[in-house]
Amino acid sequence: MKRLISITLFTLTALVSAKAQYASTPGSIWLKKMPGDIKNEQQAPEWSRRPDDGTAFSRVSHATLEPFTPVAGTSNGRAVIVCPGGGYQMLAYEKEGQEVAQWLAKQGYNAYVLAYRIPNDRKGALEDLQRAIRCLRHQGAKSVGVIGFSAGASLATRGATNWKTPVYEPIDKAIDTLSCRPDFAMLIYPAYLDEGEGGTLSPDLHVDQDTPPMFVFGSQDDVRYSGPSCKTILKAMQEASAPIEMHYLHQAGHGYGMRRGAGLVWPALAEQWLKAVHK
Repeated sequence: MKRLISITLFTLTALVSAKAQYASTPGSIWLKKMPGDIKNEQQAPEWSRRPDDGTAFSRVSHATLEPFTPVAGTSNGRAVIVCPGGGYQMLAYEKEGQEVAQWLAKQGYNAYVLAYRIPNDRKGALEDLQRAIRCLRHQGAKSVGVIGFSAGASLATRGATNWKTPVYEPIDKAIDTLSCRPDFAMLIYPAYLDEGEGGTLSPDLHVDQDTPPMFVFGSQDDVRYSGPSCKTILKAMQEASAPIEMHYLHQAGHGYGMRRGAGLVWPALAEQWLKAVHK
């Protein structure tokens, strides 16, 4: 219980400076019904402070959504789920979660930071994302999109390409009969998309003409992650005649979020893309 209180208090402190620009419902919401095979009792996530990432989670046994809502009267009725990265081992929750949700809320989106199951639980993470999309759709969101960073972008891509095959048994008909297809996906320095043989598309990604529109941002010098992943997903989307906009810089690196470096052109480009998608 003490850990949960600490998380909530940190959230309140982090949001004070931005109250004039957006409103937030403080703290995280437990997804009360969890899909899939739950082996552990519900526990508060373990978290720590990291010099480069701010608050980061090192263990999540039950998924949570932290909502960031626009100022009254400015909402566009659309929802975006934010998936922080961390190699499926941790979550850069502040840098690639809360800060991104704040940016989205300023644009009128209802943003939700997803703390998906870690460490090393890719199946559970996808179950969490599919369930979260359905829950927001059930609440009446006009559309539900996803944005992810690094491993979070891998999760967002898996959500965008595996929606035809539900990965968990239905929990309740009112929610789990709804589509888990995201209406759009934004992949920022994506990782793990080229895990097939010879640098081909990862076999757990199934791109076809029904794959939702994608915005992809990465760089050539990110040789381990977004460099190959961007090229791989671009080729797959083009071959499937699925809509994609990709920005591929020569040098931007990895893991910058919205904080530093040449990669910080991505928010302005993504904002333009979102406006075009929702015309």
